[in-house]
Amino acid sequence: MTRDVLIRISGLQMMDGEHDDVEVITTGDYFLKNGNHYLVYDEMMEDFAGSVRNTLKISPEKLDVRKSGITDAHMVFERNRKNMTRYVTPMGEMIVGLCTNKIELEEQEDSLKVSVDYSLDINYDHVSDCNITVDVHSRECAKLEL
Repeated sequence: MTRDVLIRISGLQMMDGEHDDVEVITTGDYFLKNGNHYLVYDEMMEDFAGSVRNTLKISPEKLDVRKSGITDAHMVFERNRKNMTRYVTPMGEMIVGLCTNKIELEEQEDSLKVSVDYSLDINYDHVSDCNITVDVHSRECAKLEL
């Protein structure tokens, strides 16, 4: 895969029988180092000046997400393991718990796709069951469908 990539991040939160879909499409940088896939991209937050630098480290067993800037967090998704983290936003700080049920990684020459099913706790209360999918393609090979 090339360094310049197109990243599609889609998420689904299920709470009380209802679901909320979110999707972000952005450009970023891709690296392969010591068998781990790395993605780096910037994210703008509505109503706030500044951005968030996201660094994702992807392996078959784990998705490691680091956010820095106006939001600060280090989230780790590991199958059958609950990880806790401090999530700092411009509106305040919270404790986030992530219990990963499933993580799947598909690797191809010009693309990468990781899908994670997890439950989300905020300040020690279960909030929802979620899915996040990160779909990455080399920019010159990407076929974008909206």
